Amino acid sequence: MIATLHIPVTRVQQSRISHVDFHNLEFGKYISDHMFSADYIGGEWKNTQIIPYGDLSVSPSSLALHYGQIVFEGMKAFRMRDGRISVFRIKKHLERLNRSLERMCMPQVSEELFVSAIHKLIETDRQWVPEQEQAALYLRPLIFASEPKLGVKISEQYKFLILASPAGAFYPKPLRVKVETRYVRAAEGGTGFVKCAGNYGGAFYPTYLAKQEGYDQVLWTDAHEHRFLDESGTMNLMFVVDGQLLTPPLSSTILDGVTRDSILQLARDMQFPCSEQKISIQEIEQALHEGRVTEAFGTGTAAVVAPIKVIGIAGKDYTLPDWSEKSFMIRVKKILQDIRTGNLPDRHQWNYIIP
Repeated sequence: MIATLHIPVTRVQQSRISHVDFHNLEFGKYISDHMFSADYIGGEWKNTQIIPYGDLSVSPSSLALHYGQIVFEGMKAFRMRDGRISVFRIKKHLERLNRSLERMCMPQVSEELFVSAIHKLIETDRQWVPEQEQAALYLRPLIFASEPKLGVKISEQYKFLILASPAGAFYPKPLRVKVETRYVRAAEGGTGFVKCAGNYGGAFYPTYLAKQEGYDQVLWTDAHEHRFLDESGTMNLMFVVDGQLLTPPLSSTILDGVTRDSILQLARDMQFPCSEQKISIQEIEQALHEGRVTEAFGTGTAAVVAPIKVIGIAGKDYTLPDWSEKSFMIRVKKILQDIRTGNLPDRHQWNYIIP
């Protein structure tokens, strides 16, 4: 993968980077000076360019606003110890983006366009990539239906944007989560496995109710029986039970997390036992009661590894043991970070390097 497309750049007259507190990076608060923009018209992507970040002019009758053809991705770029910048698993993210686009009847994005756009945007705003440990430049590719028409139809026009945001920890403290058995995030055959906007909007209300009860997030269960765990609100879900790493298998209700996939690969590299299997509420509750669950955590591009301290099941809270530097989730997070920043060899060729 190399950036081959020529993408013109219109630069801002004055940078906003002086307003950024790089030592206190609230997730999503700051957006870099520039963004990538392209339009899908007449069956192809046109008008590819890097422009100053700013408001868009969108018709009130744009199909995305009425019928939800909106897909996005979440990626990160890291400052390496030698000054270069690495974009983590750019090809894996593109594959997931295109699966999401296919499910939502939206046009695909070529590897040439995707890599060139991200490369050029980071090259333009490279000073926005944080140098602080555990911080990164979060990248948000976004595609939405822009055709102005009120009829229920598949759009013939789309807008493709990529935004960049310097970001620190998504969850600054250990999580309290609640197993959700009333509301549903996704059902088999639906869009739960894609990153479309509606998946998140529909999850707000149950999450709001959980927060009213003192929890940070919900753990979703299957729509049919509410018997098996799926994933958390913004993350895939992992447990260490009896010394083995467990995570629910991918399905049409679970997002194919890039961090999830990376951690499973690293667990195999570490010869740490791991299994993708259905995990029932009853099974995990019994293991919690017997003290056999030593770790529970969420994984995701934004969260990376988010330790779970409390799990609420049917009105009862179970507290997880304290963790240390020897805990699997802490060790694997450090390995992941070291690969991204060049402190460990990139054996799986996950990093896309910008000189």
